[in-house]
Amino acid sequence: MIAAVRTRSPVRRLLGWLVKLALGFVALSVAMTVVYRFVPVPITWTMLGDVFTGHGVTKSWRSLSRLDPDMARAVIAGEDSGFCSHSGFDFDAIADAAKRNARGGRIRGGSTISQQTAKNVFLWQGGGYVRKALEAWFTLLIENIWGKRRIMEVYLNVAETGIGTYGVEAGARRYFKHGADTLSPSEAARIAAVLPLPKKRAAIAPHGFTRRHGNTIAARVGVVRRQELDACLR
Repeated sequence: MIAAVRTRSPVRRLLGWLVKLALGFVALSVAMTVVYRFVPVPITWTMLGDVFTGHGVTKSWRSLSRLDPDMARAVIAGEDSGFCSHSGFDFDAIADAAKRNARGGRIRGGSTISQQTAKNVFLWQGGGYVRKALEAWFTLLIENIWGKRRIMEVYLNVAETGIGTYGVEAGARRYFKHGADTLSPSEAARIAAVLPLPKKRAAIAPHGFTRRHGNTIAARVGVVRRQELDACLR
C-alpha cells in the first residue's frame, strides 16, 4: 500500500517562510552591528538620498579621541542630557514630547542620541510604526554591542550637519574652516543646534530659534562638564 504524501498547508508554509525571514533579519542585523563596532560606517540611506538628488556627500571620519570634548558635551546638552545614564530610551522625554505634540504647534521628538544613531546608521528618515519598531531593535543592539563611547563616536560622524555634509568634522570645516579637534564651546553649540534640522539651519550667522538654541547649548556645555554628564565618554 502506498503511503499518502502529507503536504503542509499554505498557512504553515507562509509561517515557515516568515520565521526564516525573521531569523535571517536578526542574524544580519546583529552581524552588521558587530562589524560597525570596529569599522567606520561607509554610507547610510540618508547619504544615498543626497547622492541621488545631486547634492553629493562630504564627510571625514574622526575617532572620538580626536574630536574636541566640547562637541560631545554640546550634543548631550542639546539632545540628550541623560545619555550616560539611560539604556537607550528616555521614557520620560518620550512621554513629555507626546504631550507637547498633542497640544499642537511645533512637533518635537523624544529620541535619545542612541535612537538617532540607530536610525541614522541602519534606517531611513521619516516616521511610521515600522521604522520606529526597527529603530528600537537597533537601539537595543548598539547599546549592548557598541557601548556609549562608540555610539557617540558614530553619531558625531554620521549625523547630518548640512545639506550633503555629514559628521562634525565636515561640519566644522564647512562652517568654521578648521577641524573638529579645536572647536570652541560656542562653535560646538552651533553645530549641535543645527542637528535637528540640518537642511534648514546653518551654523554661520544663525538667527531666530537656531541662534537662541545655540546660545542655550553653549551655556550648558560647562554644566555637562561640571556635573559629569559625559562621564561615560571619559
